[in-house]
Amino acid sequence: MQVIKLYERCVIACASYSEFWIRYVQCMEDRQSLELANNALARATHVFVKKQTEIHLFSARFKELNGDTDGARAEYQHLHSVLYPGLLEAIVKHANMEHRLGDKESACLVYEKAIAAEKEKEQSQLLPMLLIQYSRFLYMVGDLEKAREISGGLHGLANLTKPVLEAVIFLESIFQSEKRIDLLESLVEKFLTAEQTQGELASLSDKEELSSIYLEFLDTFGDVQSIKKATTRHTILFSRKRSILPSKKRRADDAVMSGRDKMAKTGDGTQPGMGTDPNAHNPAVWPATSEASAQQWGAAYAQQAAYPAYGAYDYSQQMPQSAPQAAAYGAYPPTYPAQAYPQ
Repeated sequence: MQVIKLYERCVIACASYSEFWIRYVQCMEDRQSLELANNALARATHVFVKKQTEIHLFSARFKELNGDTDGARAEYQHLHSVLYPGLLEAIVKHANMEHRLGDKESACLVYEKAIAAEKEKEQSQLLPMLLIQYSRFLYMVGDLEKAREISGGLHGLANLTKPVLEAVIFLESIFQSEKRIDLLESLVEKFLTAEQTQGELASLSDKEELSSIYLEFLDTFGDVQSIKKATTRHTILFSRKRSILPSKKRRADDAVMSGRDKMAKTGDGTQPGMGTDPNAHNPAVWPATSEASAQQWGAAYAQQAAYPAYGAYDYSQQMPQSAPQAAAYGAYPPTYPAQAYPQ
């Protein structure tokens, strides 16, 4: 009873936080007080934090764990159909729950309803990821033909992103059938040659990385003609960009030259007036850097900077420096992207 009183005293200050209600419910569950846990969960989902996705996802998992599958199903449907239509996380978790319950048809129906709803929208941002998730789900449950059919539905969509195309390449690499090089070529070509808009300059590195991933895929599954075509395109699109970027070695050379100039100015014999006595002792001056050593130092850097930028793709460019090291085209993107929704 003391624990319940403590939680109830905190309701006024913490009622707007899903984490508070989740801990409250878990505490009651640990104490075998399922009725009190359900009571707290109902207050949270219907009154205090009814518009927060986290509490509804927790409620669905909690109800499924305690045998209330109808209640869990209702929570998911309310979340991705009413409260936040098209919330990918809720759609994926709902379909996975139906599959855990042994109902593959219901799981597929969850995806198909969501896909149909997104197809009615103009320029849907969610549709490509939904198709990828559905194709992946079908592959996991053994329906390979339908999985290939669903992934082929990406052809013709105009708003494909790098994570989506990475997933398409990954799925195509694991399908135990003839690789659809023509389909991938059309999707990658459209992404790489799309005109940049203002604010999209950062996507140039994404394009180069995707091109490298696609080249690695072709190196494993493609023929020599497709490899030649993709390599030529990669060189044309990205070698010039590399050549105009300032080299780290050249920046170091500039720093050395600047430092040498400063030292030369210091040792040119010009001293500020210290007094009127001509016999006054002048402080010692460091000798200027010898021309021979300066030329040798600068020549070394100039020789290193003279190497031409490598035009073809390399493996070091496949992952951005800020990202953790992972496999190239084998790395599957996150289960669902971040979606903005009010808290």
